[in-house]
Amino acid sequence: MTTRRLVWKALLTLFQYDLRLSKRDFKELYQGVRDWPITDKPWADADTERICHAVALACMWYPKEAPCLQRSVVAVRLLRDEGVPARMVIGAQQVPFKSHAWVEVNGRVVNDKPHICATYARLETSDERASGHS
Repeated sequence: MTTRRLVWKALLTLFQYDLRLSKRDFKELYQGVRDWPITDKPWADADTERICHAVALACMWYPKEAPCLQRSVVAVRLLRDEGVPARMVIGAQQVPFKSHAWVEVNGRVVNDKPHICATYARLETSDERASGHS
């Protein structure tokens, strides 16, 4: 898929999840991320970078701010559609209290700063199967 098509798909998915989150509770949205299938396609690290870049570009064009949760949900969906075993991680820090969401592939942060794991303690991971951890 071309970068242009990926950006459009990411934009449409941002709108879709924005609507879903406004009408449904977080638990249902999160369950949707957990259950999103990983397609059986070969993938490479370049695919991961290209998709995360497309999501970042779509967020720049999105008419309102796309928070980390929304960006991560969209990235996981697009990555899994391309066969990448992505998982969303939700973390928090105690003082001052802040929470954050990011995406990992095989234990590596792919849509945020690599050291984000040192700032936030993991609260939940969307799919342990996606990373091979149990």
